[in-house]
Amino acid sequence: MSPVEIRPARADDRDIVLAFCANTWEWGDYVEYVWDEWLNDPSGALLVAVVDALPVGIAHMQMLTPSDAWLEGLRVDPAYRQRGLGSALNIACMEEAMKRGARYARLLTSSDNTASIAMVERLFWRRIGSIVSLSAEPMATLSEREVGPDLPRLATAADGDDITDYLNASNIMPLSGGLYYQNFTAYVINDDLIKAKVDAGEVYTLRRWQRLDGFAFAETLQGRQGSSLFIGYIDGTSEAIGLIAYALRKQAADMGIPHIRAHVPDMMMVRDAFVAAGYDWNGSVFYTYERKLF
Repeated sequence: MSPVEIRPARADDRDIVLAFCANTWEWGDYVEYVWDEWLNDPSGALLVAVVDALPVGIAHMQMLTPSDAWLEGLRVDPAYRQRGLGSALNIACMEEAMKRGARYARLLTSSDNTASIAMVERLFWRRIGSIVSLSAEPMATLSEREVGPDLPRLATAADGDDITDYLNASNIMPLSGGLYYQNFTAYVINDDLIKAKVDAGEVYTLRRWQRLDGFAFAETLQGRQGSSLFIGYIDGTSEAIGLIAYALRKQAADMGIPHIRAHVPDMMMVRDAFVAAGYDWNGSVFYTYERKLF
Protein backbone atom coordinates (compact mmCIF):
# COMPACT_ATOMS: atom_id res chain seq x y z
CA MET A 1 0.00 0.00 0.00
CA SER A 2 1.14 3.54 -0.66
CA PRO A 3 2.46 5.51 2.34
CA VAL A 4 -0.14 6.99 4.68
CA GLU A 5 0.04 10.63 5.71
CA ILE A 6 -1.90 11.93 8.71
CA ARG A 7 -2.41 15.68 8.56
CA PRO A 8 -4.85 18.36 9.75
CA ALA A 9 -8.03 18.51 7.70
CA ARG A 10 -8.54 21.32 5.21
CA ALA A 11 -11.75 22.94 4.02
CA ASP A 12 -11.31 21.42 0.56
CA ASP A 13 -11.33 17.89 2.04
CA ARG A 14 -15.02 18.21 2.90
CA ASP A 15 -16.70 16.86 -0.23
CA ILE A 16 -14.41 13.84 -0.52
CA VAL A 17 -14.83 12.98 3.16
CA LEU A 18 -18.62 13.35 3.11
CA ALA A 19 -18.78 11.11 0.04
CA PHE A 20 -17.21 8.15 1.84
CA CYS A 21 -19.25 8.90 4.99
CA ALA A 22 -22.54 8.90 3.09
CA ASN A 23 -23.46 5.32 4.01
CA THR A 24 -22.00 5.02 7.50
CA TRP A 25 -25.50 4.15 8.75
CA GLU A 26 -28.76 3.54 6.92
CA TRP A 27 -29.69 7.19 7.44
CA GLY A 28 -26.26 8.54 6.49
CA ASP A 29 -23.88 10.26 8.93
CA TYR A 30 -23.75 13.29 11.22
CA VAL A 31 -20.27 14.36 10.04
CA GLU A 32 -21.70 16.80 7.51
CA TYR A 33 -23.45 18.68 10.33
CA VAL A 34 -20.35 19.01 12.52
CA TRP A 35 -17.66 19.38 9.85
CA ASP A 36 -17.28 23.16 10.16
CA GLU A 37 -17.34 22.99 13.96
CA TRP A 38 -14.67 20.28 14.05
CA LEU A 39 -12.54 21.95 11.38
CA ASN A 40 -12.45 25.22 13.31
CA ASP A 41 -12.33 23.78 16.83
CA PRO A 42 -9.57 25.59 18.80
CA SER A 43 -9.82 23.00 21.58
CA GLY A 44 -9.24 20.05 19.26
CA ALA A 45 -8.00 18.75 15.95
CA LEU A 46 -9.70 17.23 12.91
CA LEU A 47 -7.24 14.86 11.26
CA VAL A 48 -7.36 13.13 7.89
CA ALA A 49 -5.54 10.06 6.60
CA VAL A 50 -4.25 10.62 3.08
CA VAL A 51 -3.18 7.95 0.56
CA ASP A 52 -1.90 8.98 -2.87
CA ALA A 53 -3.00 12.57 -2.15
CA LEU A 54 -6.59 11.38 -1.50
CA PRO A 55 -8.30 11.81 1.92
CA VAL A 56 -9.53 8.33 2.90
CA GLY A 57 -10.11 8.63 6.66
CA ILE A 58 -10.89 11.16 9.39
CA ALA A 59 -11.00 11.44 13.17
CA HIS A 60 -11.67 14.28 15.60
CA MET A 61 -9.95 14.87 18.93
CA GLN A 62 -11.33 17.40 21.40
CA MET A 63 -9.87 18.58 24.71
CA LEU A 64 -12.77 18.57 27.19
CA THR A 65 -10.60 19.72 30.08
CA PRO A 66 -6.86 20.46 30.36
CA SER A 67 -6.31 16.77 31.19
CA ASP A 68 -9.14 14.93 29.37
CA ALA A 69 -9.36 14.30 25.62
CA TRP A 70 -12.34 12.90 23.73
CA LEU A 71 -12.00 11.00 20.42
CA GLU A 72 -14.89 10.72 17.99
CA GLY A 73 -15.91 10.53 14.37
CA LEU A 74 -13.34 8.01 13.18
CA ARG A 75 -14.28 7.06 9.62
CA VAL A 76 -12.38 5.18 6.90
CA ASP A 77 -13.36 4.94 3.25
CA PRO A 78 -14.71 1.37 2.76
CA ALA A 79 -12.30 0.88 -0.14
CA TYR A 80 -9.35 1.45 2.22
CA ARG A 81 -10.37 -0.55 5.27
CA GLN A 82 -8.33 -3.39 6.78
CA ARG A 83 -5.12 -1.43 6.10
CA GLY A 84 -4.49 -0.02 9.57
CA LEU A 85 -5.78 3.47 8.82
CA GLY A 86 -8.15 3.46 11.80
CA SER A 87 -5.31 2.59 14.14
CA ALA A 88 -3.08 5.25 12.58
CA LEU A 89 -5.76 7.91 13.10
CA ASN A 90 -6.41 6.76 16.66
CA ILE A 91 -2.72 6.96 17.50
CA ALA A 92 -2.37 10.36 15.82
CA CYS A 93 -5.29 11.69 17.88
CA MET A 94 -3.66 10.44 21.09
CA GLU A 95 -0.37 12.06 20.12
CA GLU A 96 -2.14 15.34 19.44
CA ALA A 97 -3.91 15.08 22.81
CA MET A 98 -0.61 14.49 24.61
CA LYS A 99 0.91 17.55 22.92
CA ARG A 100 -1.91 19.55 24.48
CA GLY A 101 -1.32 18.12 27.96
CA ALA A 102 -3.98 15.39 28.11
CA ARG A 103 -3.48 12.65 30.66
CA TYR A 104 -6.49 10.58 29.61
CA ALA A 105 -8.32 9.96 26.35
CA ARG A 106 -11.79 8.45 26.08
CA LEU A 107 -14.16 7.40 23.33
CA LEU A 108 -17.54 5.77 22.82
CA THR A 109 -18.44 2.98 20.42
CA SER A 110 -21.48 0.82 19.80
CA SER A 111 -21.34 -2.61 21.42
CA ASP A 112 -21.96 -4.21 18.01
CA ASN A 113 -19.09 -2.38 16.30
CA THR A 114 -16.75 -5.33 16.56
CA ALA A 115 -14.11 -3.81 14.27
CA SER A 116 -13.81 -0.67 16.37
CA ILE A 117 -13.73 -2.64 19.61
CA ALA A 118 -11.00 -4.94 18.31
CA MET A 119 -8.94 -1.96 17.15
CA VAL A 120 -9.04 0.02 20.39
CA GLU A 121 -8.36 -3.05 22.50
CA ARG A 122 -5.30 -3.85 20.36
CA LEU A 123 -4.14 -0.32 21.16
CA PHE A 124 -4.54 -0.99 24.91
CA TRP A 125 -7.69 1.01 25.49
CA ARG A 126 -9.65 -0.27 28.51
CA ARG A 127 -13.43 -0.50 28.67
CA ILE A 128 -14.58 1.49 31.70
CA GLY A 129 -18.33 1.64 31.32
CA SER A 130 -21.40 1.13 29.20
CA ILE A 131 -24.60 3.08 28.66
CA VAL A 132 -27.99 2.66 27.03
CA SER A 133 -29.99 5.25 25.12
CA LEU A 134 -33.68 5.75 25.95
CA SER A 135 -36.37 8.22 24.93
CA ALA A 136 -39.89 9.24 25.93
CA GLU A 137 -42.56 11.80 25.20
CA PRO A 138 -43.31 14.56 27.74
CA MET A 139 -46.38 14.21 29.98
CA ALA A 140 -48.60 17.14 30.93
CA THR A 141 -49.87 15.56 34.15
CA LEU A 142 -48.67 12.95 36.61
CA SER A 143 -50.69 10.68 38.83
CA GLU A 144 -49.81 10.84 42.55
CA ARG A 145 -50.34 7.09 42.60
CA GLU A 146 -47.46 6.76 40.16
CA VAL A 147 -45.07 9.33 41.63
CA GLY A 148 -46.02 9.33 45.30
CA PRO A 149 -46.14 12.37 47.57
CA ASP A 150 -42.51 13.39 46.99
CA LEU A 151 -41.35 14.98 43.76
CA PRO A 152 -37.85 15.72 42.51
CA ARG A 153 -36.72 19.31 42.94
CA LEU A 154 -33.85 21.35 41.63
CA ALA A 155 -30.73 20.91 43.72
CA THR A 156 -29.17 23.81 45.59
CA ALA A 157 -25.62 24.39 46.75
CA ALA A 158 -26.58 22.78 50.06
CA ASP A 159 -27.13 19.47 48.25
CA GLY A 160 -23.59 19.29 46.85
CA ASP A 161 -21.97 17.36 49.70
CA ASP A 162 -24.85 14.88 49.86
CA ILE A 163 -24.56 14.21 46.12
CA THR A 164 -20.80 13.64 46.44
CA ASP A 165 -21.29 11.31 49.40
CA TYR A 166 -23.96 9.40 47.51
CA LEU A 167 -21.67 8.93 44.51
CA ASN A 168 -18.80 7.74 46.70
CA ALA A 169 -20.96 4.86 47.92
CA SER A 170 -22.77 4.24 44.64
CA ASN A 171 -22.95 0.85 42.90
CA ILE A 172 -24.10 2.57 39.70
CA MET A 173 -21.32 5.13 39.34
CA PRO A 174 -18.59 2.57 38.44
CA LEU A 175 -20.76 1.06 35.68
CA SER A 176 -20.79 4.42 33.89
CA GLY A 177 -17.03 4.80 34.20
CA GLY A 178 -17.61 7.68 36.60
CA LEU A 179 -18.85 9.72 33.68
CA TYR A 180 -21.71 12.06 32.83
CA TYR A 181 -22.89 12.07 29.21
CA GLN A 182 -23.81 15.13 27.22
CA ASN A 183 -25.28 13.48 24.16
CA PHE A 184 -22.46 11.20 22.94
CA THR A 185 -19.63 12.97 24.79
CA ALA A 186 -18.65 12.01 28.33
CA TYR A 187 -17.26 14.16 31.14
CA VAL A 188 -15.70 13.02 34.42
CA ILE A 189 -18.05 13.50 37.36
CA ASN A 190 -16.17 15.41 40.04
CA ASP A 191 -16.87 18.17 42.53
CA ASP A 192 -16.36 20.89 39.93
CA LEU A 193 -18.84 19.32 37.51
CA ILE A 194 -21.41 18.77 40.27
CA LYS A 195 -21.14 22.40 41.35
CA ALA A 196 -21.41 23.64 37.75
CA LYS A 197 -24.50 21.53 37.13
CA VAL A 198 -26.16 22.62 40.38
CA ASP A 199 -25.40 26.28 39.64
CA ALA A 200 -26.88 25.86 36.14
CA GLY A 201 -30.10 24.35 37.49
CA GLU A 202 -29.42 21.00 35.85
CA VAL A 203 -29.53 18.64 38.85
CA TYR A 204 -32.79 17.18 40.17
CA THR A 205 -32.81 15.50 43.58
CA LEU A 206 -35.34 13.27 45.28
CA ARG A 207 -35.36 13.26 49.07
CA ARG A 208 -37.41 10.79 51.06
CA TRP A 209 -37.29 9.84 54.72
CA GLN A 210 -35.09 12.89 55.37
CA ARG A 211 -32.27 11.68 53.15
CA LEU A 212 -31.14 11.83 49.53
CA ASP A 213 -32.69 8.87 47.72
CA GLY A 214 -31.67 9.68 44.15
CA PHE A 215 -30.72 12.42 41.69
CA ALA A 216 -30.25 13.07 37.98
CA PHE A 217 -28.31 15.47 35.77
CA ALA A 218 -30.73 16.78 33.15
CA GLU A 219 -30.30 19.69 30.75
CA THR A 220 -31.82 21.15 27.61
CA LEU A 221 -29.93 20.23 24.44
CA GLN A 222 -30.49 21.47 20.92
CA GLY A 223 -30.24 19.03 18.01
CA ARG A 224 -31.15 18.70 14.36
CA GLN A 225 -34.60 17.43 15.39
CA GLY A 226 -35.24 20.21 17.87
CA SER A 227 -34.71 20.53 21.60
CA SER A 228 -34.80 17.78 24.19
CA LEU A 229 -34.51 17.42 27.94
CA PHE A 230 -31.46 15.20 28.19
CA ILE A 231 -30.66 12.99 31.20
CA GLY A 232 -26.91 12.41 31.22
CA TYR A 233 -26.59 10.58 34.53
CA ILE A 234 -28.95 9.17 37.14
CA ASP A 235 -28.36 7.43 40.44
CA GLY A 236 -30.40 6.23 43.37
CA THR A 237 -32.49 3.37 44.58
CA SER A 238 -34.48 1.50 41.96
CA GLU A 239 -37.71 3.17 43.06
CA ALA A 240 -36.13 6.62 43.15
CA ILE A 241 -34.71 6.25 39.64
CA GLY A 242 -38.15 5.33 38.33
CA LEU A 243 -39.82 8.23 40.12
CA ILE A 244 -37.27 10.75 38.85
CA ALA A 245 -37.42 9.41 35.29
CA TYR A 246 -41.21 9.61 35.35
CA ALA A 247 -41.34 13.08 36.91
CA LEU A 248 -38.86 14.48 34.38
CA ARG A 249 -41.34 13.69 31.62
CA LYS A 250 -43.64 16.27 33.19
CA GLN A 251 -40.71 18.62 33.66
CA ALA A 252 -40.11 18.47 29.91
CA ALA A 253 -43.77 19.28 29.29
CA ASP A 254 -43.67 22.19 31.75
CA MET A 255 -40.62 23.57 29.94
CA GLY A 256 -42.27 23.21 26.54
CA ILE A 257 -39.61 20.74 25.38
CA PRO A 258 -40.94 18.23 22.83
CA HIS A 259 -38.63 15.29 23.60
CA ILE A 260 -36.87 13.68 26.53
CA ARG A 261 -33.82 11.47 26.08
CA ALA A 262 -31.46 9.67 28.42
CA HIS A 263 -28.02 8.10 28.29
CA VAL A 264 -27.75 6.14 31.50
CA PRO A 265 -25.64 3.28 32.91
CA ASP A 266 -26.31 -0.10 31.32
CA MET A 267 -27.70 -1.78 34.42
CA MET A 268 -30.84 -3.90 34.50
CA MET A 269 -32.18 -2.05 37.52
CA VAL A 270 -31.79 1.29 35.73
CA ARG A 271 -33.17 0.09 32.39
CA ASP A 272 -36.20 -1.52 34.02
CA ALA A 273 -36.95 1.64 36.00
CA PHE A 274 -36.91 3.78 32.85
CA VAL A 275 -39.01 1.33 30.84
CA ALA A 276 -41.56 1.22 33.69
CA ALA A 277 -41.63 5.03 33.55
CA GLY A 278 -42.66 4.89 29.88
CA TYR A 279 -39.30 5.23 28.13
CA ASP A 280 -38.44 3.30 24.98
CA TRP A 281 -35.19 1.38 24.60
CA ASN A 282 -34.22 0.00 21.19
CA GLY A 283 -31.72 -2.47 22.62
CA SER A 284 -28.62 -0.46 21.72
CA VAL A 285 -25.69 -0.43 24.13
CA PHE A 286 -22.57 1.76 23.92
CA TYR A 287 -19.17 1.03 25.42
CA THR A 288 -16.87 3.72 26.79
CA TYR A 289 -13.12 3.15 26.53
CA GLU A 290 -10.27 4.96 28.24
CA ARG A 291 -6.55 5.16 27.58
CA LYS A 292 -3.98 6.63 29.95
CA LEU A 293 -1.58 8.89 28.08
CA PHE A 294 1.22 9.26 30.62
